[in-house]
Amino acid sequence: MAKGKATVLLDREKVEEARELVGGRSMSEVIDIALDRLIRVERLRRDVAAYANRPPADEEMAFAGLPVALDLDDEDVDYEALYGQEASTEAERRSAVPRASG
Repeated sequence: MAKGKATVLLDREKVEEARELVGGRSMSEVIDIALDRLIRVERLRRDVAAYANRPPADEEMAFAGLPVALDLDDEDVDYEALYGQEASTEAERRSAVPRASG
């Protein structure tokens, strides 16, 4: 992308705070990062607003009911070795939760 010089009036304290937050090396880099983030946020905001203004089509809703196959591709992972214990069952997890007396 082509870059060009610009003359702008800025609050130098804001620029310095932003530079510290993003680790920018120069005012130009900080402004470039800020503009990139602003553009990304505004595009997302517009996308969300567009979807919020219309209900999902029947074709889109048809996908919501489809079963999902979840394959973590983790057959070779030794979770017991990683975490030091066997995975607990749902019943064991529930019995470990303290019950309120009353």
